[in-house]
Amino acid sequence: MEDFKVKILGCGSALPTTRHASSSQLVRLRDKMFMIDCGEGTQLQMRRCRQGFSRLGHIFISHLHGDHCFGLIGLISTLGMLGRGSAATLHIHSFPELETLLRPQIDFFCRDMAYEVVFHPFQPDTADIIYEDRSLTVQTIPLNHRIACSGFLFREKPSPRHILREMIDHYHIPISQINCIRNGADFTLDDGSVIPNDWLTTAPAPPRSYAYCCDTAPKSEIIPIIKGVDVLYHDATFATEDLPRAKQTFHSTSAGAASIAAKAEVKRLVLGHFSARYEDEELLLREAREVFPSTELAEEGMSIHIV
Repeated sequence: MEDFKVKILGCGSALPTTRHASSSQLVRLRDKMFMIDCGEGTQLQMRRCRQGFSRLGHIFISHLHGDHCFGLIGLISTLGMLGRGSAATLHIHSFPELETLLRPQIDFFCRDMAYEVVFHPFQPDTADIIYEDRSLTVQTIPLNHRIACSGFLFREKPSPRHILREMIDHYHIPISQINCIRNGADFTLDDGSVIPNDWLTTAPAPPRSYAYCCDTAPKSEIIPIIKGVDVLYHDATFATEDLPRAKQTFHSTSAGAASIAAKAEVKRLVLGHFSARYEDEELLLREAREVFPSTELAEEGMSIHIV
């Protein structure tokens, strides 16, 4: 099974601290690397975490608060200085306003870079597939924040069935039929006998999935979208004692995040987007685990393996 993992570059909230970097993550599947959000200092976090720049092809921006996008122009400039070539287009997926804000900066500061930056706008109030390749889809998740905000669901596509080598030899299956059988077809012998597909193959591993829901108050409408995901990263800015502040700012408490995880029957919950008011997040973890035991805290440099 190919690697599917997430690297946490930053899991702090709006106010930068020496303990947490601003929001950013890398998602790797097979030979591709995607970024979710790009807060201030993201390129430095990539270096600290020993993450290469060359395979980064797509950046998904959840919303237009600075702690989720202030790092973009610096990263774009650095990619140019590292010699990114014309064949390596950088794709940025966000709300339409981002290109209006960022294009003048690119034109001014990065006018001589060889590669192109292409913006792919999407709407915040719909759950749409905004990226697809042979292995993966990325779907938006409408969230509940002070401004338009979207989460992202990374879902692996189903793999073909595994054909058994001994069955190929036993029934003298020609190479021309193997792909059809891997995709579910039965095999017909020369005498007309039909060999059922489940005799010839075994089921592949189930598709894996990762949901990113940062900067949001708990929103029950997302539960059908994230139902059963392998890992959910969810806003946990505040502890229960600060619930009034969470409601005021349209963020979640850790217990609120855990409630969403439990109702969605996810396998693992990772808490993030921590307020700078807490010297450590153990209180947040304890409160979440009372509701959803399979909870852990995000931290910079953490690798999450989606299995």
